[in-house]
Amino acid sequence: VDLAQLQDKEVGDGTTSVVLIAAELLKRGMDLVSKQGLHPTTILAGYRLALKAAIAYIKQTLLVPVQSLTDDHLLQAARTSMSSKIIGKEGDFFAQLAVDATRSVATTTVGTEGGKAKYPLSAIHILKAHGQSSLESYLMKGGFCLNAQRASQGMPSSVGHCDNDYDATTTSATSA
Repeated sequence: VDLAQLQDKEVGDGTTSVVLIAAELLKRGMDLVSKQGLHPTTILAGYRLALKAAIAYIKQTLLVPVQSLTDDHLLQAARTSMSSKIIGKEGDFFAQLAVDATRSVATTTVGTEGGKAKYPLSAIHILKAHGQSSLESYLMKGGFCLNAQRASQGMPSSVGHCDNDYDATTTSATSA
């Protein structure tokens, strides 16, 4: 149960798969204890060794340099990771939104290899608007949003053209 909750918290999906894999590992471990007389710590050491071998295989065989990925690759990866019961049929829309958001926070570090791209995902923030359709979601490029209500109807609902110069600021007092 704890494993399923952790998987749901970290990824948001795949809880059934995690529970099935864990159950199979436990079943096979019990077979090794009961039929072959192995100590549980020996079995755990074997599982850890298998984990290291699997990670080494993935790093050597399956990793692809980020620079070689096209937008199509990124969209396919985003669609796959979002193909869950939560997103459903709107996966294409959110996949494009996720790729655009990730690309918008890209930074390049200057180094010996001519610069390495980094994507600080902590720079992406999701602002939830209750009562709105999920398809009304959009990426705010180069801006900042606050989820607050106006204290008075005369207050502006949006501010635009801010170049750190208060004289160049325009406001909109449209009703929301």
